[in-house]
Amino acid sequence: MNRNELIEQNLRLVHTCAHRFKGKGIEYDDLYSAGCVGLVKAVDRFDESLGYKLSTYAVPVILGEIKQLFRSGGSVKLSRSLQELSARARELCDRYREQHGEELKITALAEKLGVDVYQAAQALNASRSVISLSADDDGDGDHGIEIPVPSPEDALTERLSLRQAISTLNQDEKGLIELRYFQHKTQQETAKKLGTTQVQISRREKKILLKMRSMLI
Repeated sequence: MNRNELIEQNLRLVHTCAHRFKGKGIEYDDLYSAGCVGLVKAVDRFDESLGYKLSTYAVPVILGEIKQLFRSGGSVKLSRSLQELSARARELCDRYREQHGEELKITALAEKLGVDVYQAAQALNASRSVISLSADDDGDGDHGIEIPVPSPEDALTERLSLRQAISTLNQDEKGLIELRYFQHKTQQETAKKLGTTQVQISRREKKILLKMRSMLI
């Protein structure tokens, strides 16, 4: 599978990560664009010999790019070239929809634009207006109602990020986490299982959790 196909197959993962930050002060298109940058970096750097899936590796990289957007204190500015590419993408998609009654696939759009899949995705999403589910019928958004519904996308990204963090632990650290958080053993039971003391387990556990936390933030 080539690079463009890998990127296209995992664009949904970018949406999943971007949705985690939706409504937190930065336009969704900017979140998505930053996530796409992370996905491309992940695809280019991924090493299959590490023993885990691309999606597992990509999530922290995608989230890192999105979080960097918040740290930089502003949204991504569209360059003139991207604006022009976006206009062409919108025109091609509208024409194809009118002629065929279905959406133009991202790979076909990239080919028509003469760019790679990542650039086509950026152009396509830059042309889409963000629709707020909390906006009223007049579209001014002043009387919207926020509905706090748990997001399955959030749960997915958290699981993938956690799996990536656990994969960096050594065997002893993984064994302790397995006993404490997957087998639900007490610190005393874990200490007995590992042939050490509860105090030592407590200290080791704190160090491991701090190590994992640094990867997830």
